Amino acid sequence: MYSGFMLDFELTPFQLAEILKRPEREKTVLLDVREPGEYALARIEGSILMPMGEVPGRAHRELDPEAHIVTICHHGVRSMSVAVWLRNEGFEQAQSLRGGIDAWSRLVDPAVPRY
Repeated sequence: MYSGFMLDFELTPFQLAEILKRPEREKTVLLDVREPGEYALARIEGSILMPMGEVPGRAHRELDPEAHIVTICHHGVRSMSVAVWLRNEGFEQAQSLRGGIDAWSRLVDPAVPRY
């Protein structure tokens, strides 16, 4: 799906929304790197919670290095750090959601609460 070229480190909420409409959507892992309390407040349906501090200990055991992984946080700072770390660890298709869950709520799905 994405092999053969380097993906940008970020994708926009609109780009993610398009990916999630595709039949091959199951090939995209939504990795929410916020804390459990934040995840309980607002999340994208189908996302997996893996707080940023747990990623180094869990990534190689729980994530497929061949998968398209989209990291998500509140505003996009933590998720970018995790996406860069994942890329450095061989997860070549890791990307961060630009603007985080806040931008997703504002631009794509207002049903997701803002905090």
